[in-house]
Amino acid sequence: MYKRIVTMAAAALVFSGCGSTPTERGVSGAGIGASAGAVLGAVTGMTVLQGAVIGATAGGLTGALTREDQINLGRPAWKQGHASAPAPAPSQYAYTAPSTVREIQSTLKSLGYYSGAVDGIAGPKTAGAIRAYQQKNGLLVDGRPSAQLLSHMRQRS
Repeated sequence: MYKRIVTMAAAALVFSGCGSTPTERGVSGAGIGASAGAVLGAVTGMTVLQGAVIGATAGGLTGALTREDQINLGRPAWKQGHASAPAPAPSQYAYTAPSTVREIQSTLKSLGYYSGAVDGIAGPKTAGAIRAYQQKNGLLVDGRPSAQLLSHMRQRS
């Protein structure tokens, strides 16, 4: 019985993460909630299924009704692909104006995160420096230059 509960909980957690859209957070919340609910259902007077349904409903609603700045556990696991898959090239990211990228590079350079050219081109060195900055500052780590990142950097300096 407990082996089945642990298997169900592990399977639900594999598909959880959070996300940046209400849909991603709703799906992730449902996965997390179902996992937790299954465990609670097994330990309380409910069945595993009842606990999973209640947990999935509560988690799904919580995820769907919150904003990214309120709950964000990172990119959903189902969108990350295989662990050995290479990260997408910076050219596949959403467009960011070269002037914004230059200012991000310049700021990263002054903070000691970046040693490349301040050229407005978001290459691998820029992405690596951004990831290091994001991790150090508790931000979502995606390595992408953006106006939001630049705004965060301006507030910090």
